[in-house]
Amino acid sequence: MSGGVATRASGRSSERISLAILAMGGQGGGVLADWIVSLAESQGWAAQSTSVPGVAQRTGATIYYIEMAPPKDGAEPVFALMPTPGDLDVVMAAELMEAGRSVLRGLVTPDQTTLIASTHRALAVVEKQTPGDGVADPAVVSLATEFAAKRVIAFNMEAMAKAKGSVISATMFGALAASGTLPFPRSAFEDAIRAGGAGVESSLHAFNAAFDQTKANPLEPVRRSPEKRFVNWPEKTGDADLDRIGERIRAFPLEAQPMIATGARKVIDYLDPAYGREYLDRLAALAERDRAQGGADKAFAFTVAAAKYVATAMAYDDVPRVADLKIRSSRQQRVRKEVGAAPDAIVTTTEFFHPRVEELCASLPKALGEWIEARPRLVAGLRKFVDRGRRIRPNTIAGYLMLAAAASLGPRRRNTLRHARETAHREAWLKVAVEALDARYELGVEALACRRLVKGYSDTHARGLSKFDRVIGAVPKLAGREDGPAWLDRLKRAALADENGVALDGVLKTIATL
Repeated sequence: MSGGVATRASGRSSERISLAILAMGGQGGGVLADWIVSLAESQGWAAQSTSVPGVAQRTGATIYYIEMAPPKDGAEPVFALMPTPGDLDVVMAAELMEAGRSVLRGLVTPDQTTLIASTHRALAVVEKQTPGDGVADPAVVSLATEFAAKRVIAFNMEAMAKAKGSVISATMFGALAASGTLPFPRSAFEDAIRAGGAGVESSLHAFNAAFDQTKANPLEPVRRSPEKRFVNWPEKTGDADLDRIGERIRAFPLEAQPMIATGARKVIDYLDPAYGREYLDRLAALAERDRAQGGADKAFAFTVAAAKYVATAMAYDDVPRVADLKIRSSRQQRVRKEVGAAPDAIVTTTEFFHPRVEELCASLPKALGEWIEARPRLVAGLRKFVDRGRRIRPNTIAGYLMLAAAASLGPRRRNTLRHARETAHREAWLKVAVEALDARYELGVEALACRRLVKGYSDTHARGLSKFDRVIGAVPKLAGREDGPAWLDRLKRAALADENGVALDGVLKTIATL
């Protein structure tokens, strides 16, 4: 592995230090490797870095490998070109799952390796393509790294870097400096950043924040999903209608108020305050049934679930809603933030819009929409012009006007065919949920949670609605079983497991034999 330096009995250098950096595109892995090499050379050490690129942007990170050693007896060391499992002093992973992969590859060992990792997630394709929650459990990876490494330094270095206006390479460099694994002073690390010459001030801010974090709290617990934060309805809003809605919310059980306030905001934003009052009217009836079934002893779980899923059902994704969300200034601001655009930079987006004839009919007044649907030849003719994927650029005048015109239909949706069907479908679902509640409390809660199967619009909505109807159709059969809630949860998870519903078919066949 190296020449010109004394070796231990184990065969590795007594003074050579080896590091591996696992980073994806755009995370500054190359910059970090350059800083480390510059740092070592500034202290009189010999250093070498190599890189092995991943096979794709998100199916494998680039591995940067660095070896360094002090000169000895005038001989130059001979360095390896790639990391060897079991022979690494430091492994740095710019994302949590990359830390897990480094363990699987044998790069991390409990007797030697310090693992420095960011706990944020950049989801892989396989996680995103799952219809439900396909996110891998970060707790499993975190536990594995604690067993596999000699020492673990792990916190959200990505969030810290963004907060300081920098990139993750700067925070990882700060964690490396604070770890004490390299025999160089802090000032030498800072000088290496200055020598880079680009984004020096922001990089130093991020470096210092990570250095202090590593010294104070080097290992933070990981979470599968961000912590939910509910904002209570304000006492006074300055609007009489909204204040009355707030008074009604505060009349509900205390445990349900945060979720109800969130749901009310959603449906009011979707349509108007009158729609918010309709939402509260429906919840009030459900809360009464909840109380009658002993909900007070169960933290009103049925009412909390209803607050969440009834709001979701009432704020369904139709063409006006999708168009409205695409042209909101808040969305443009989010996109600019995500891509790190400078204030004076021009950012353009291309929106994929795929409404079908079914969405066209659903957006029309109920009678007209039904009239068109009843004429197959007319529908077939319209399909040639409507059922085409469209790519719209909202930053152009034509693109913006097209989306704005579609969004302007939102306030009229109460008279549309889609609204009539959504209302009827929602009431049929809630009737099943209430009957399930009367049979077994937990079954009623699970019946409400099945609403998460319905999402999106166009083909996505049609597939989800089909699965939802099949799952809800099994509720009466499960009502008399003590394990009914568990079976319904299993059905829901099976429906989310794959797009084609193969897993759902299997569980439904099993239930049919019970």
